[in-house]
Amino acid sequence: MQKCKDGVVTSAMSVMSAVNGLKVGIASVNEGEVVMITVAFLIVLFSLQRFGTSKVGLAVGPALFVWFCCLAGIGMYNLRVYGPEVLQAFNPVYIYYYFERNPTEAWMSLGGCLLCATGSEAMFADLCYFSVKSVQLTFVFLVLPCLLLGYLGQAAFLMENLDKSQQVFFLSIPSQAFWPVVFIATLAALIASRAMTTAIFSTIKQATALGCFPRLKIIHTSRKFMGQIYIPVMNWFLLVSCLAFVAVFGSINEIGNAYGIAELGVMMMTTVLVTIIMLLIWQVNIVIVLCFLNLFLGLELFFFSSVLGSAADGSWVLLVFAAVLYLVMYIWNYGTKLKYETEVKQKLSMDLLIQLGCNLGTVRAPGIGLLYNELVRGVPAIFGHFLTTLPAMHSMIIFVCIKWVPVPVVPQNERFLFRRVCPKNYHMFRCIARYGYKDVRKENHQAFEQLLIESLEKFIRREAQERSLERSLESDHNDDKDSEEEIASSSSRVIDESGGADNSALGSSMSLEEGSSMDNELSFIHKAKESGVVYLLGHGDIRARKESFFVKKLVINYFYAFLRRNCRRGIATLSIPHTRLMQVGMQYMV
Repeated sequence: MQKCKDGVVTSAMSVMSAVNGLKVGIASVNEGEVVMITVAFLIVLFSLQRFGTSKVGLAVGPALFVWFCCLAGIGMYNLRVYGPEVLQAFNPVYIYYYFERNPTEAWMSLGGCLLCATGSEAMFADLCYFSVKSVQLTFVFLVLPCLLLGYLGQAAFLMENLDKSQQVFFLSIPSQAFWPVVFIATLAALIASRAMTTAIFSTIKQATALGCFPRLKIIHTSRKFMGQIYIPVMNWFLLVSCLAFVAVFGSINEIGNAYGIAELGVMMMTTVLVTIIMLLIWQVNIVIVLCFLNLFLGLELFFFSSVLGSAADGSWVLLVFAAVLYLVMYIWNYGTKLKYETEVKQKLSMDLLIQLGCNLGTVRAPGIGLLYNELVRGVPAIFGHFLTTLPAMHSMIIFVCIKWVPVPVVPQNERFLFRRVCPKNYHMFRCIARYGYKDVRKENHQAFEQLLIESLEKFIRREAQERSLERSLESDHNDDKDSEEEIASSSSRVIDESGGADNSALGSSMSLEEGSSMDNELSFIHKAKESGVVYLLGHGDIRARKESFFVKKLVINYFYAFLRRNCRRGIATLSIPHTRLMQVGMQYMV
């Protein structure tokens, strides 16, 4: 939620601040034209997002390096022209003098001071694309020195030009380099916005995996880096939100106030989460944790108090935006948790299936039924609904559960994991289909069925071999036990070879019996496959009980139901023909 809010304001703030440089170079440019140009740049930015980070990074990486060099160069130029006296600002005593002379104004200016330190953290949003060490080295040896030189140069210019407090950066640029720097500044603003947007994609994906955000279509743009993804719906949502912010605020100052609230919200949330990690994972001494929390959270709350006063000027829109996102995430997590808990509680017991017999209390027609569900263990309650609704059930039932694993590609010989659900004569299996984030998910249904059947046959053969090996080991153990007893016996020192022969014959007969059973089951699978494969889908919706509170009914019956109807279904990864699709609805009361 905080990352989405930060990303929207960062894009609007960065691009509009860069475009404002046109007002310095061209006196006839007004605020309305700046807004229109900003809107155009934002549309181009989010339209290019679908090409992926790697392709875009080839073009903007050198531009970002040039931008930091420009900051350092302009800063050193201003320090040389206006004098190095500004370096005295490193003395912290001037902070005390400033607050002593103007306590109220100093407190209100903290928000502006905060904006000087924010923005550079956008590069840490790219940790999913680069190593931690590379980001740390880049920040220490490139970003931080260039930013310090840039701000020192602006401060030196401002000390000699107190009447030019607006657009200090662009006014401090040497006239010969003005337009090239404006171009590079605009490009750098687009790069910063892109970094925050890709970070939002990564955050949304993780939230979706944790069940905290509705399922969306995710496109992976790189085989090498798992974190390089593109989410079309979120991309256009961010574009609309950015355009709305630019249109509503229309001024860089008002957007700056909202930007301060967003940044401090992220900082305070980060401090709280790091405190939890220090306590539960790192297990740091409680005294050190409290010192860390009081120092950083106290400082952040002090800054937050200075920017909170600007909420009445329009920053309240950002707070409403954050509240809406929080409600969406909370409602989805709450409804999904209730649905899963209800499915686990209502799953069919094995005793019931055993009582029904191998025919499951109905007619078993030739064919294979693939029943999709989200349970990794047990028989879902929706299967019982199929038994009572359909006049017949397929001779072979496979419960398919799709899981996404954090690897680029899962080899086909490792895609499916099988285990039996009931005794062998029931012909019921549990299958977990594993997909990597670069696997083709809209695969042809015939190829999927062929691979699934081949994997099932391998499972049956391996199961038969393991059972034969176990029985062979048991037979060898019995032979060793009989031999030890004969050696220990003083009445007979002659080994009874007939007993050993009997045991060997028994082991051989077990292997033959196991092989015959395996062949019969493989033949049964082939006949079922020839009869056809049908996909069984269950729509498990939840409704609040009549005795539930009004708020719960409103959340579950309307808000959560709306999100489920409009989110991406979990089964959307396979191209299932309608002629082989059978759907049954089921309602859970929570």
